[in-house]
Amino acid sequence: MSPRALVDVEMSFRVTKPGPAAFVIAIAGGAEREEFVYPVPPRSAEFDRGTRVQVLDLPLGEHTVRYRAERAMAAAAPEPVSTDDLILYTRPSRYCPSDRMGGLAMGRFADLPDDRTKVDAIVAHVAGQLSYVVGSGGPNDDAVDSYLAGEGVCRDFAHVCIALCRVIDIPARFVAVYAPGLSPMDFHAVFEAAIDGHWYVFDATHLAPRQSMSRIATGRDAADTAFLSTLGCELDFLGATVLATSEPGLPEDDGTSLVALR
Repeated sequence: MSPRALVDVEMSFRVTKPGPAAFVIAIAGGAEREEFVYPVPPRSAEFDRGTRVQVLDLPLGEHTVRYRAERAMAAAAPEPVSTDDLILYTRPSRYCPSDRMGGLAMGRFADLPDDRTKVDAIVAHVAGQLSYVVGSGGPNDDAVDSYLAGEGVCRDFAHVCIALCRVIDIPARFVAVYAPGLSPMDFHAVFEAAIDGHWYVFDATHLAPRQSMSRIATGRDAADTAFLSTLGCELDFLGATVLATSEPGLPEDDGTSLVALR
């Protein structure tokens, strides 16, 4: 039996002012089997790297959104880094202010022999400097805040790694994923860095095998990949459950190989 990833997501909310909201919970580019359950018919949009957005015009009241999917966990060919990527993903961004982390990155990583060695060193450094603490950090914390605090969640680990890569001119981008094997289970954040002209995925938390991950959304940082954005409505978020598993079992990830995301 070829390995497969299975995803089951449910989120609930109470709308107090009607209007549109955008949901980004579908596997990028689609899956072999999918089921969407929405309270109203959605309008769809697609962004770079297959990021799929569903916009719902939400009425007053309590609602639930559900997404189920299944896809094969086949090895992916690494995506080439375009000229656009080279420009966009070496610039500072909202949560990755690389222009404020130059001393650290230049002092520790700039003189290492090649980009692969530099990225591996950044991942190891961030893994050693930050403690993974569920519920730590705040929605406005950027990479500098997280690094100084010495703790964070997956998005914070990714932001710090991305900012340090960009300082030394290695394109790096933020990726929201489903990650079978993650504990506690939730949406997960990793980053991709450019190695020898192609994109590969890295994860300083080491909480799930990269080979099992499914891309949801890709962007400069977490500001580009939120799973829910209000576009005029007002709502109270009541909670979400995220379940991502793999069959027949989890792949092994020793952390040393280059892995490309689908």
